[in-house]
Amino acid sequence: MSDSKDAYADNDLREVKQLGMWASIASLSYIFWIVGGMELVERIAYYGVKASAGLYAKAPVSEGGLGISLHDYGVIISIWALMQTFIPVFTGGISDRVGYKETIFASTIIKISGYLVMAFFPNFWGFLFGAILLAGGTGIFKPGIQGTLVLSTGRQNTSMAWGIFYQVVNIGGFLGPLVAVHMRQLSWDNVFYACAAIISLNFLFLLAYKEPGKEERMERNRKIKSGEITQQALWKDAWHELKKPVVIYYMLVFAGFWFLFNSLFDVLPIHIAEWVDTSVIVTSLFGPEGTSNGVLQFWLGLDNTGTKVMPEGMLNLNAGMIMTSCFLVAALTAKYRITTAMLAGCLLSIIAFVLIGATNAAWMIVLAIVMFSFGEMMISPKKNEFMGNIAPEGKKAMYLGFVMLPQGIGWGLEGYFGPKLYEIYASKEIFSLELLAQRGMSPSDVAAIPQGEAFTTLVSYTGESAQSLTTLLYNTHNIGMAWYIIAAIGTISAVGIYLYGKWLLKLQRSQ
Repeated sequence: MSDSKDAYADNDLREVKQLGMWASIASLSYIFWIVGGMELVERIAYYGVKASAGLYAKAPVSEGGLGISLHDYGVIISIWALMQTFIPVFTGGISDRVGYKETIFASTIIKISGYLVMAFFPNFWGFLFGAILLAGGTGIFKPGIQGTLVLSTGRQNTSMAWGIFYQVVNIGGFLGPLVAVHMRQLSWDNVFYACAAIISLNFLFLLAYKEPGKEERMERNRKIKSGEITQQALWKDAWHELKKPVVIYYMLVFAGFWFLFNSLFDVLPIHIAEWVDTSVIVTSLFGPEGTSNGVLQFWLGLDNTGTKVMPEGMLNLNAGMIMTSCFLVAALTAKYRITTAMLAGCLLSIIAFVLIGATNAAWMIVLAIVMFSFGEMMISPKKNEFMGNIAPEGKKAMYLGFVMLPQGIGWGLEGYFGPKLYEIYASKEIFSLELLAQRGMSPSDVAAIPQGEAFTTLVSYTGESAQSLTTLLYNTHNIGMAWYIIAAIGTISAVGIYLYGKWLLKLQRSQ
């Protein structure tokens, strides 16, 4: 790794002592809370659609759904993911030059259009085009919001600011799916109309929004027009910053964590549905009869009988924890170097994945989700804090756009390999087909079983209980291997984060 000081002349790599928790909160300006409100509104709308997108895609046309295959749904999601993660790389620089208020306004218009397209055109192409608009709008929205946050905070309260901001994101992540659950029971198009209405609230926030650093931006633009200073073409400017080793190495070492992160949300719900008996949790809390309390069923994500936790309910523990405790983790990690906190978070997440692979006990899966959530709280807010801190003046939003690159790399790779690993090592469907053949069912009858019905066929063919067959299949296959491989990828990332932190410390001492 190069030690050249010239490559980092514009980047501030210093670590600054943070204020205490209450002093940090008290020091946050009104503009910070304005952009926090805008982020909350945007996330409620976003997760309202994102959380229910798969259910909408699979629902038959007769019920108002798309009635498309999961392959077609995967095409939509992959395009959505790539656009949403790579667009900010370019729109960040535009936000720095055009202005944050202007780009936030434009993004809100685009996102409303996306929701309405989904509502008006309930078919593959309508949902795809709506997803593209949402991805584009989100890619434009993020850098302006995050750039404002960086300019409205100081180096002494930045850890708390990003921690609270991330907490706000997860309040939206928690409430959005609940909004969708209510709306889709009326009709599917109501989900999209509701989300369009919710994000329209950001126009009210924009009335109270005042862009920090606007005078400096206007003065810089004036000097550019008068020829006093020259400005590179945006793509050249972005490329100049992207090829700095401090940015390149950041992208490489954190891509592994984002592989880990997205596996939890893309693959773990399937794992829980197939291998984890979540009725144990309900029995522990309410007794063998479960609970008929509708409020508890709703907030805990239970099924309609109140006897088991749905996979979405298990995963919602993640958003619920971050929503209630992220600011405490931010206060604790503010005392440590950013890369040290991120390394600890990555290690905690790796242990969580090893635990998922080692057991299918429901309460142990709960513990794993709790551990992962703490790890996520140590890493995810810090990545923005880190990039905002090292960004040169006038390029804050551009650098915060770069944050999405390792996420795009990790999410893109996981989107293909995560489900593939699960299919190879842990697919209940495939194991059921194999056992049916072993138990004497003819190859033609096995081949004729419709997709997704292998296990129920196994239960009826053998006459054994679903629980005993699940235990048999779990004990006779190495289900945990998929999770161990994912954890190994995370371990490579953790080693990279450690080396990156050591290298940055060396650069800081040489400045």
